[in-house]
Amino acid sequence: MKEIELKVTGMHCGGCENRVKNAVSDIKGVKSVIADHEACKVNVEFKKDVDDNTISLVKEAIERLDFKVEK
Repeated sequence: MKEIELKVTGMHCGGCENRVKNAVSDIKGVKSVIADHEACKVNVEFKKDVDDNTISLVKEAIERLDFKVEK
């Protein structure tokens, strides 16, 4: 898997989007992050295929910012 789309609630503005982008971009293997507060989505593209552990790290990084990743 090289790309995931997550439903994320709690983002209310561009500042929220930037916080998510910065936190997720710091994770090893992440190529790009697009956060959209209006659509409640975060798209993450990876440099190569990733495992469930890396995806869990992405979700945890978002939730540490007090946003909720929908299951």
